[in-house]
Amino acid sequence: MSEKQFQVFVVEDNDWYNQLLVHTLSLNPDYVVHSFRNGGDCLDNLDREPDVITLDYRLPDMTGIDVLRRIKNLNPDIQVIMISEQSEINVVVELLKEGAYDYIIKTNDIRERLLNTVQNVRNNLGLKKEISELKKEVQKKYSFSHLVIGESKAIKKVQELVSRATTTNITISIFGETGTGKELVAKAIHYNSVSRSGPFVAFNVSAIPAELVESELFGHEKGAFTGASYQRKGKFEEASNGTLFLDEIGEMNMAFQVKMLRALQEKEITRVGSNKNISINCRIIVATNKNLAHEVRKGNFRKDLYYRLLGLSIELPPLRERGNDVLILATHFARTFSEENRLPAKKLAPDTIQKLRQYPFPGNVRELKSVMELAVTLSDGDQIEAGDIVFGEDGIIDISQLEDLTLREYERRIVTAYLDKFDNDVKVVARKLDIGAATIYRMLKEQKST
Repeated sequence: MSEKQFQVFVVEDNDWYNQLLVHTLSLNPDYVVHSFRNGGDCLDNLDREPDVITLDYRLPDMTGIDVLRRIKNLNPDIQVIMISEQSEINVVVELLKEGAYDYIIKTNDIRERLLNTVQNVRNNLGLKKEISELKKEVQKKYSFSHLVIGESKAIKKVQELVSRATTTNITISIFGETGTGKELVAKAIHYNSVSRSGPFVAFNVSAIPAELVESELFGHEKGAFTGASYQRKGKFEEASNGTLFLDEIGEMNMAFQVKMLRALQEKEITRVGSNKNISINCRIIVATNKNLAHEVRKGNFRKDLYYRLLGLSIELPPLRERGNDVLILATHFARTFSEENRLPAKKLAPDTIQKLRQYPFPGNVRELKSVMELAVTLSDGDQIEAGDIVFGEDGIIDISQLEDLTLREYERRIVTAYLDKFDNDVKVVARKLDIGAATIYRMLKEQKST
């Protein structure tokens, strides 16, 4: 379907001025211009859905302000540019209050002013359309069908709870092992709830030093502490009218838990270095890979805060307990990665299916996604073979174990792992890693000399 044409209505009873405006606007070949001599004819043709209307202030059948009001009542998205010989400020103010986009006085430079104003309207409409399309894409990206994938009994229960979570603003607590998709579920809830037009703000408690958590969440005033060179809003304020996702909530220290509880109870926070209370209005979703009830019994987490945060509880099952979901997710990740990289679709070979079924996936869904993306990259044919499936113990290097290595040493480890995998075939490894064979030979030579 072709894109809708940009339509402009010219409403002017003076023949000479009407022709002037129509001619001026028609200079832009992208504009489709329709001419009217009175307000009634204009209103009768609003079903054509014009993008912008230039409207004379004085018309033979009704006043311009009456036409403006009726246009805005019938279709508030239509932008109206008022044109008149009058320059009284009170008239201009009244028209702008009624929803006019702009007010242009009939002077010698009206043509240039009119073209610029209409172009601004078109640019703004284009921007609104882009924003609308982006919002649709975001909602599509975070729809249940894209995020909560699977057919197992355990995941069906999660899907039901996530669906219920979108109907109210109840606090949500998500529990599950690392890699089970806690943040993705939080986003699915946000982007399918009444808060979806607001921001989604994520904060990982464990990623910030304990002494800075208060400043990050509540914000701070200029000079509140060394290094606070400007006033800063906290995550609670950033998430206003949206959702604040607090990941790894179990890592929050006891000293700050008291302040957190008060903020949730009173629905207000105080920036560090200030005495002023600031009201907060955001939905809270928390997540942790810990057993919070157990942490409460151990004295590591406040019981009152635990019950305040519990709300609707969602337990994400580990991948090893989801049965055939492993294959459903593997196929999904392979297809998505192929589409994103414009690669042909690839099926899972029988041996690959067996290999995926037998592996426990300690890294859960996150690990499976990485495994399948690598498998698509390594695969040469129209099938993903068992040899293309590389797990942690099969030679992929654990980055957490490489903290004391240089980048050069890291590269050597990768090359060595692939040489082991592909029987020291330098040409194959060069193709797989997208590097020159000479680079591999040089690394091997350097390795022998050390």
